[in-house]
Amino acid sequence: MSGENYYHTYLNRDRLVHIVDADPGICEGLSVLFRLEGFQTIFSLDAQQFITAIERRRPEVAVINLALGQESGLPLLRRIKALRNGTPVVMLADEPQLDAAVTAMKLGATDVVGKPIDSEHLLNIVRDALRRDVHLGAMQGGRRPVEVRGFSQLTPREREVLQLITNGQSNKEAGRELGISPRTIEVHRARVMEKLGAKNTADLMRIVLTS
Repeated sequence: MSGENYYHTYLNRDRLVHIVDADPGICEGLSVLFRLEGFQTIFSLDAQQFITAIERRRPEVAVINLALGQESGLPLLRRIKALRNGTPVVMLADEPQLDAAVTAMKLGATDVVGKPIDSEHLLNIVRDALRRDVHLGAMQGGRRPVEVRGFSQLTPREREVLQLITNGQSNKEAGRELGISPRTIEVHRARVMEKLGAKNTADLMRIVLTS
């Protein structure tokens, strides 16, 4: 496993992906896909199963088919968005459904993915949707305060660098994304680690994940 994949898997380990599709084969296939990325998974074959399950535990990501048998998946998208906790929702389409797809995007879906599903494309959509700062997302969600010792001392740029590091990006990739040199990223990374009391990147991941 490459370093980048290791960090993706490490970062995802406590995150739940809930898949909702009337086809058990799709549910099982996607469950395997997300588990290989380190996510926890659960799936529902209909709306009622999903509603019951999210009352027990809200997912970090939902992947919902636009059509669930005779029912529409859109009410489930509305239900998740009504929670206002920033949960990304990716909709699946068994066949092109332009009207439903447009409605889904207006309701706040992250994307609509057609079948046959391109698994790497789907994973990229989910990774990008989760590519928010772990702490800032929690603050905006209003659910828990930031408790990482030293986090308040980080500059906005250092927070951005921290976010990219915890997403498993290399200095080069992070530099490209922020428009600065890998060497500058290295300096920011060193300052972040010093302020948070991390000995190395793995230690930094542990601090972030246990906050």
